[in-house]
Amino acid sequence: MFIDRKDGGLQLAHALEKYKNKGAVVLGIPRGGAETGYYVAKYLNAEFSLLIARKLGFPDNPEAAFGAIAEDGSTYLNSHALRYLPKETIEASIDIQKREIERRIKQLRQGKPLPDIKGKIVILVDDGIATGATICAAISMCRNLKAKKIVVAAPIAGLDTAMLLEEKADEVVILEKPEDYWAVSQGYEYFYNLEDKEVQEIMLRWEREKSKAASQANKK
Repeated sequence: MFIDRKDGGLQLAHALEKYKNKGAVVLGIPRGGAETGYYVAKYLNAEFSLLIARKLGFPDNPEAAFGAIAEDGSTYLNSHALRYLPKETIEASIDIQKREIERRIKQLRQGKPLPDIKGKIVILVDDGIATGATICAAISMCRNLKAKKIVVAAPIAGLDTAMLLEEKADEVVILEKPEDYWAVSQGYEYFYNLEDKEVQEIMLRWEREKSKAASQANKK
């Protein structure tokens, strides 16, 4: 069990030691992956940003995902759900999440584009992975952007989800894979849902630290 996202992020960072100073790009999946990703990127001396992907929820249970969509339109759909969900329902959910993605890019990334990941090692980080839908959509996006290697990393995920991701990513690093897994929060002593403002503060802190480091390097 992890104390909080900082603890989970630092333990995850050490598990990713081989990527330290290798020019990797860490992309957190907000909101929770923003904090976890921050600590991973800081330890690995990697570039850091947020990749926005949103799950597509069932109309009667929005928290349950039948798929997900990433900010470039890359979509992952659960094949079982497609058998009985009307096309109109799927399209309506996609439209809703496209609007939310646009909002989050403006709010959480200040409208800035993602770093160029072509030919680079990309580490997709979340605070925990439930169905894996959003990560699958993010993997597809990184493939489309010609990443050299895609690593999925999280402190906790279910066994079935980890197996799914191993089929789609080049490497998967999950620290805890409990057999009886029902929610990301079960892996943490202290867990709550981050708000937009908190994610913004994390990204501002990253920008300040990056600017300070660049300034110190220029003085040498």
